[in-house]
Amino acid sequence: MTWLTILLLVVSNVFMTFAWYGHLKHHQASPLWVVVLVSWGIAFFEYCFQVPANRLGAKAGLVTAQLKTVQEVITLVVFVAFATLYLGEQLRWNHFVGFGFVAVGALFVFKPW
Repeated sequence: MTWLTILLLVVSNVFMTFAWYGHLKHHQASPLWVVVLVSWGIAFFEYCFQVPANRLGAKAGLVTAQLKTVQEVITLVVFVAFATLYLGEQLRWNHFVGFGFVAVGALFVFKPW
């Protein structure tokens, strides 16, 4: 796995998280169709980083299950930062236990059996 793959996935997930959840802070009263169109516009940039990340990861020898697992772990890390820093939410112990189970699942995906 290359560091560039991870970096591109992190940037991609920042865009994705803002596209999916960013409107919840300041735009809940905005018409849904406006929020959807803006989210699609933001998501375009997510794809501009996600697709090259997957290609680089595949060229580095990762199979798609591994690429998806890396992406999901990064998504959770980015989400935790976003939810706490941007949305001001407090995550509870049960959230972290659930995220921990995802991390354990990632270990199974990457362990050579």
